[in-house]
Amino acid sequence: MIRITGAIIILFFVCSVTTAQGQNSMAEQKAMVWSMDDEALEWGACPAFMPESCRIAVLQGNPKQPNTDIFFKMKGNTTVARHWHHSPERMVLVSGEMQVKYDGQDSEVIKTGNYAYGPAERPHEASCLSDEPCILFIAFEDPIDAMPVSEAGK
Repeated sequence: MIRITGAIIILFFVCSVTTAQGQNSMAEQKAMVWSMDDEALEWGACPAFMPESCRIAVLQGNPKQPNTDIFFKMKGNTTVARHWHHSPERMVLVSGEMQVKYDGQDSEVIKTGNYAYGPAERPHEASCLSDEPCILFIAFEDPIDAMPVSEAGK
């Protein structure tokens, strides 16, 4: 009985410390607000198969880890070739007008302020229909990747 009581006390202590550490890491996180034209945003290149004018800015998280948010920007009147991601995408168009076509579905036109959802591993392509750049907020569940689709398949 003493061993069980001791084990319970140790388990309680470990849980308390773990909970406290979790609360400390949450307390260390800072709230933030980003604007699509914020000069502090660091815009990086997109994967090589995408248009050269394409840019990505990480808003929150680490692209190699789950749960990262980005701005994806493409020049007006350009198209991103068919590709797919391991992660589902939750998106809101912040600027421009974009047409998205997922395999097996009709194309959709996304207007500024619209929400769009893209299933994991579903090939798709996107075109910025406007003269102005299209800027898309994307929340990824899994680490960020983009795989080009070959003509032979995924």
